[in-house]
Amino acid sequence: MVVAGGKYLEVDTGVEMFIQDVGEGEPIIFIPGFTFTTEVFSKQVAYFSKTHRVIVLDPRSHGRSTITPHGNDYVTHGADLAKILEQLEVKQATLAGWSFGCFTVWEYIRQCGTSNVKSLVLIDMPPKSLSAQEGDWVEGTLDDMAAVYHTYLRNPQGQRTFISNYVKQVMIQRETTPEELMWLVEQSLRTPYHIAANLFSSGLFSDYREEAKKASESVPTLTVLAEHWAETANSYIQRIFPHTKIEILGGHMMFWEHADRFNFLMEDFLKG
Repeated sequence: MVVAGGKYLEVDTGVEMFIQDVGEGEPIIFIPGFTFTTEVFSKQVAYFSKTHRVIVLDPRSHGRSTITPHGNDYVTHGADLAKILEQLEVKQATLAGWSFGCFTVWEYIRQCGTSNVKSLVLIDMPPKSLSAQEGDWVEGTLDDMAAVYHTYLRNPQGQRTFISNYVKQVMIQRETTPEELMWLVEQSLRTPYHIAANLFSSGLFSDYREEAKKASESVPTLTVLAEHWAETANSYIQRIFPHTKIEILGGHMMFWEHADRFNFLMEDFLKG
């Protein structure tokens, strides 16, 4: 399939990342979450490329990018993002990360600061995935996350089961069609299960609370939360990085399921 604005950029020896780069104007960079690809942001590309330069990337070992045994962690993903922005000569970008893609954004800020960032859009991800502190917004309990790692991310069948359940229980509020569910699961399966396990553990043990706080104090920041944990997440954010604007919408993949509403909220934020 030919993708408008599609190109490959080398970020490491033998490692190319697939980039979709369309439209003109102030740049927006969309970064997909754990094992997902540029394709999930097709509705944002179609909408925002009318008024902005829109860049969407497949992180290394995702989608059309090189599958590599090296660098499957968010420290490397942050460095990859910096190389992509440099090669594309992107200045003053809005960085929009979804789920674990937020770790890529925060890691980029850890390494490069916010001098080249105009604003941030953070889609439904706590800056620290695991915590024993009661009341913290977390990805899940330690036992649940350990079960995902040890039970599901050990073979393709397990990865398929995990993503399928996550789509139905967390990502999408309505009942998906069999074709939609298959498409979403196949997005994930482009990343081999053993690499998915590396990314999963890297995300779970990341802690970007300090970057989230400093970044939200430095540049305008929008955080979009899923409805199912909004109360806990909102309270947590008020303690950790209270300068962000908060919107609540849908499930974990609200930008896809409720694209019109999400695009309106993001556009309103970008207008300031």
